[in-house]
Amino acid sequence: MSGDCYKNIMKRFLSVICSVTILITAATSQITAYQPGERILYTIHYGPITGGEVTLELQKDTASGTELWHSVLDGKTVGLVDALFEVRDIYESFIDPYSELPVKSIRNIKEGRYRRYNVVLFDHTTRPDSAILTSDLTGIHIAEKGIHDILSCFYWFRNRILPGIDKIKIGDVITITTWFTDELYPVSLKYIGSEEIKTKAGKLKAYKFNPATEVGRLFKTEEDITIWFSADKNFIPVKIRFNIFVGAFMVELVSYEGLVYPLEIKKR
Repeated sequence: MSGDCYKNIMKRFLSVICSVTILITAATSQITAYQPGERILYTIHYGPITGGEVTLELQKDTASGTELWHSVLDGKTVGLVDALFEVRDIYESFIDPYSELPVKSIRNIKEGRYRRYNVVLFDHTTRPDSAILTSDLTGIHIAEKGIHDILSCFYWFRNRILPGIDKIKIGDVITITTWFTDELYPVSLKYIGSEEIKTKAGKLKAYKFNPATEVGRLFKTEEDITIWFSADKNFIPVKIRFNIFVGAFMVELVSYEGLVYPLEIKKR
């Protein structure tokens, strides 16, 4: 796996699992799909070659005496790929557990010789009709009310959107503009349906989505990425497939702990 491929896959992985919209406005604000202590491990592989690992975990934290939930996504190369082109990408989000909106996000990127460190603060209360984002790299930005960062929207999607999956029809497109890589990042996600899939953790039923992709250097069509979320009350992403010019890369669930509900793995 080349460094450019890994970089683009990591970016797509993050954007895909976090693409949400206020499609179901009547959804409950109570958090039921996730909890602090949750930890999920994925591997990235190309055929039999494992080129990367991604860990996503959520813990309790505090800031100025206020309880926050701290999410960390840690992606890195492993094995031969790591020897050829080392990558260590860390994304952090400090989330208000009541509104599920981000308070602060951190992007810490190390890809070969490239380095990027960025902190963004989110102010959701000063302006009644919009949010104020303060980036230590690009300054102040005014964005839409209720905007998420790339990790908080993932949890919002699981807790606010997927519990109402019966209201989403096959072919419906879910769209949001989120804050990613220090810019507004619109993403569209088409619902394909549900199916039973195999993962390294076992066989399970999942909801299938196709996020829109940009045709060009990596992708041939606008539907060359597929993501599956577990069809239970956890709604965790369990598998992602990237179809690019050189073949198919897979991101697969390997292990998990701290879920609110038992993952509904099919018995053999």
